[in-house]
Amino acid sequence: MKNELIQTDITVIGGGLAGVSAAVAAARLGSTVALIQNRPVLGGNSSSEVRVWVCGATAHGTNRYARETGIMGEMFVENQYRNPDGNPYFWDLVVLETVLAEPNIQLFLNTDVHEVEAVGEADDRRIVSVTGWMMGSERKIRFESAMFLDCTGDGLVGFLAGAKYRIGREARHEYNEDWAPEEADSITLGSTLLFYTKDVGHPVAYIPPSFAKDITQTSIPIKRVIRSGDSGCHYWWIEWGGELDTVHQNERIRDELWSVIYGIWDYIKNSGQFDAANMTLEWVGSLPGKREYRRFVGDYVLNQNDILAQREFEDRVAFGGWSIDLHPPQGMYSTESGSKHLHADGIYHIPFRSLYSANVSNLMFAGRNISASHVAFGTTRVMATCAVIGEAAGTGAALAVQLGTTPRGVYREHLAQLQQTLLRQDASVIGLHNADERDLARRAAVTASSTLRRLAVEQAAERYELARDAGLLVPVAPELERLDLLVDAAAPATLEVEVWSTGRGENYVPHKLEVSGTVAVAPGERQWIQVPLAWKPDTPQNAFIVVKACDGVALYVSDEPHTGVLAFDKGRKPVVSRDLEDHQPDQPVVQWSMKKLVRRPFCFRLHPETAAFTADNVKDGYLRPYGQPHLWSSEPLRQGESATLELSWEQPVEVNEVQLVFNDDVNEDLINLHHHRTPFEIIPELVRDYRLEALVDGEWTVLHEERANRKRKRTHRLSQAVHTSRIRLVVEATNGGRCAELVEARVY
Repeated sequence: MKNELIQTDITVIGGGLAGVSAAVAAARLGSTVALIQNRPVLGGNSSSEVRVWVCGATAHGTNRYARETGIMGEMFVENQYRNPDGNPYFWDLVVLETVLAEPNIQLFLNTDVHEVEAVGEADDRRIVSVTGWMMGSERKIRFESAMFLDCTGDGLVGFLAGAKYRIGREARHEYNEDWAPEEADSITLGSTLLFYTKDVGHPVAYIPPSFAKDITQTSIPIKRVIRSGDSGCHYWWIEWGGELDTVHQNERIRDELWSVIYGIWDYIKNSGQFDAANMTLEWVGSLPGKREYRRFVGDYVLNQNDILAQREFEDRVAFGGWSIDLHPPQGMYSTESGSKHLHADGIYHIPFRSLYSANVSNLMFAGRNISASHVAFGTTRVMATCAVIGEAAGTGAALAVQLGTTPRGVYREHLAQLQQTLLRQDASVIGLHNADERDLARRAAVTASSTLRRLAVEQAAERYELARDAGLLVPVAPELERLDLLVDAAAPATLEVEVWSTGRGENYVPHKLEVSGTVAVAPGERQWIQVPLAWKPDTPQNAFIVVKACDGVALYVSDEPHTGVLAFDKGRKPVVSRDLEDHQPDQPVVQWSMKKLVRRPFCFRLHPETAAFTADNVKDGYLRPYGQPHLWSSEPLRQGESATLELSWEQPVEVNEVQLVFNDDVNEDLINLHHHRTPFEIIPELVRDYRLEALVDGEWTVLHEERANRKRKRTHRLSQAVHTSRIRLVVEATNGGRCAELVEARVY
């Protein structure tokens, strides 16, 4: 046996997406990091060992413009390029290479931490070290750091350090949560095993093992959806253990899950009710995917009311958007719906105070063990949200080390620096804007070779019968006078159109009726009708336009997407059985669905011209859509044509670094595995070919030239400083988008 000592600024225990994001964030800020994972691969529940798809704030298209940016966003976009078919082993590589790209990270796989040295009284503890055993290598490794992050999911490190925590459900009165039980208990969400099936093209027999359960003797065939062709992830409801201890009875839970999986496959293969003769069971998981165990207590406990109110915490450092998603304690044997969902009207915010321990001064946490009630945890637990929490925690830990303070000290004395650092990283924070005084772009004048001013989609692809209300979200900057729609009418009709404000910058549902208009429609096909709709909001903002249902009238849908424009239809019947998922369809974000209309707006023309896409947007400080698109868009580019955006200063400045954030359409719901397939490998709106130039001694000098870009954020550090009063971005080509688009430019 070999004894070793590793000393770093920060130790991160847990190599799921929360731990990976925390380690990468801290390392990029200059901290040395030890990242410890007790499995041979990174990714936690998303890895090839467990194979849960990565869900997040998009809630599979329920929320708008909600896909995560920052480190999680980088992995989503890279995986889409490398792995559009969702191979779980290729996803492992994306996660691993994200870590290996950081020289400040030392990675320790197959290393199980089960010893913690901590000192101090119960209300003021401090971790000195953690010790792990590297399986297969006979190495006992002691890790010493100034800061420790428990990203283990189950929270073992914090528990051993004496951190305050909760297990189970709080009583309703504790946080006044409607979805909490009357009395507190120890019930948690259960664990799940997944499986893969494959059509091998010839008949395959199946002989079940002796322990396979006869599911016909349970409620499963009656209350759950079983289909022969579904992927394993559709069987997330094979869940059990919520009434047990999901850690100490982990193996018992695994055995029960195995018995049901092999029993379900017996039912599919041998009952005669399914077309499954050529199907085989290709892979079955052996590690239960845990949902819930310890939740630490921080300086703030996030609760149900914060989620539904979308509370804008002063210390918000991340966001989520998955529904509050709770499952019955009996799991797969319950006669209730497999899950019930409660949605906010949009994304919600997560405070920094929920990411550090109330009583262990150098302990932070990220993932499913943050400071949240059981009900609130029902949404924060999904992995993309865990990842953005991890980036925020890793950033906070790095600042605490650099500033010689605690996480609580960062909150109390350096909150603005923390949030501005996250924004510079393009992290997943909404509603905050760049206020970095070092950013030279903020005081530059910005001009462009062209700006998109005509807001219209005119190329029709298919009819859309107005049997239900239809919705169209467009930016209004500065005013709206008239909307033209392309319609068919079988007989004379009167069409009613309403304009609603959305209430909050992060929301995309009707909130307040602002103006309405009607128009008489004559019989005819593909006719443009004009609806007068006069609205001038106090500040530029999105309008949610509702076209009311009208018998005999049809709109037209286009296959031509338009940045800043979304289409919705109202009240479409849910695809998933309510016995399996109860999403309460009267909730606005469920009621107004865009899932069938992603990148497919209705044909329209907006009057007058818009100022929503001007060049100044690249320095307005917003990195995501928030009430407006917040980006520059050129006019549509013709073949071989380039577009230019220029920053100029009255006096020459010294330029060492240029940061560019391109539009990767955060409305597109990307996935790591096989929940759905996105039809393109690279986001079309991303700029592909470009160059940076500076005016030096009266001539434009190329600072950097890029070909085949597929990333959202690019940082270009110059080999030597350049003194100039003008720099420009020349966009030569996109990855398929019609216009050159840039979200932000920073200059240092």
